[in-house]
Amino acid sequence: MKKMLAEGLGTFFLVFFGVGTAVLMGAQVGMLGIAIAFGLSIVAATYGLGAISGAHLNPAVSLGVLLAGRMSAAEFVQYVIAQVIGAILAALVIYVIATGKADYAIATNGLGQNGYGPGYSGGYGLGAALVYEVVATFIFVTVILGVTGPGGPAGFAGLAIGLTLTAVHLVGIDVTGTSVNPARSIGPALIVGGQALSQLWLFIVAPLVGGALAGIVNAVGLTRAE
Repeated sequence: MKKMLAEGLGTFFLVFFGVGTAVLMGAQVGMLGIAIAFGLSIVAATYGLGAISGAHLNPAVSLGVLLAGRMSAAEFVQYVIAQVIGAILAALVIYVIATGKADYAIATNGLGQNGYGPGYSGGYGLGAALVYEVVATFIFVTVILGVTGPGGPAGFAGLAIGLTLTAVHLVGIDVTGTSVNPARSIGPALIVGGQALSQLWLFIVAPLVGGALAGIVNAVGLTRAE
């Protein structure tokens, strides 16, 4: 229960700071500011809660950890449930805050949801979005498994993970808004509905594929210290 609470709270931090920055301050800080907010949220959650649950905060990360042989299937399911709940609660809080501004309308301003295609950010197509999310998640989870495994840099894991998430966002915010995290995508999509909900499958499937590949590669010893 303590681990589930930590995962739910940590995912709340991630979505609140990252998505919250995009929704409430996006026009002021731009894509660079949003990327930094996501990275800093991971740093805060990792150092604040990592000792309790490992601070996965992401079903794709948990799947990678599972396939790397570092957690049980039952624990994986519990982590995912907690992560999704935390993300939904954070999205709801951001929505309540956003609606306090007179000219906010979810149909036009959105809620930091992920997406692709005409009308979304850079207008990148399905193929580009799919490739980006798989590759970016693979890189992200590979780094996490490396820095938290045997031989990893003690005390610097949170910083390495946060900087990697920042870099991942810098590459792909204009492509998909950057998910690499099904929970982060589920929260806003459930509230926004419409296109965000119809495209949600990609932001569940692609990150899980990327996370699974990272876990398998780590399990066979290609990306870990022996």
